[in-house]
Amino acid sequence: GPAGALSPPAAASKWVRLNVGGTYFVSTRQTLCREPKSFLCRLCCQDGPELGSDKDETGAYLIDRDPTYFGPILNYLRHGKLIINKELAEEGVLEEAEFYNIASLVRLVKERIRDNENRTSQGPVKHVYRVLQCQEEELTQMVSTMSDGWKFEQLISIGSSYNYGNEDQAEFLCVVSRELNNSTNGIVKEPSEKAKV
Repeated sequence: GPAGALSPPAAASKWVRLNVGGTYFVSTRQTLCREPKSFLCRLCCQDGPELGSDKDETGAYLIDRDPTYFGPILNYLRHGKLIINKELAEEGVLEEAEFYNIASLVRLVKERIRDNENRTSQGPVKHVYRVLQCQEEELTQMVSTMSDGWKFEQLISIGSSYNYGNEDQAEFLCVVSRELNNSTNGIVKEPSEKAKV
């Protein structure tokens, strides 16, 4: 018969079996080669003699890595989204993304880790700001009687252009702020007590 009869049909060679730390994954060459510089692309697309020996008896590529974190890696190559189950540590996924040399995924996981650290450490503190208008003579009293939690931020002199009759009274805008401890989903809760003027 023709010489090429023994080579597997194209459909079969499109699929790749991976044996990651004893767990089997099946994917396509197209998926695995989505990141041209990645280890997975080198593994199955440049199947040179030096890599060819790393297969088990079923013909699956042997990869000595933790299969737990391989799922998110493979899914990222499939659809370009980073999806990590609650019980998986982001650091573990980062480790694998770096091993497989998938730069865009490494960036994503690092961002995710940063976001989580921000959230758990109560993140960037939200502040609510108020601007209070007062005259020069009221200033010290106002700052000293500000209610708890309010912090003096900034004083802006707005001159004495619009006071009535009393020429030397300077007008000020006083900016105060306070932290919002319990901001739910970024919704700013107005503190109930106003800064006393």
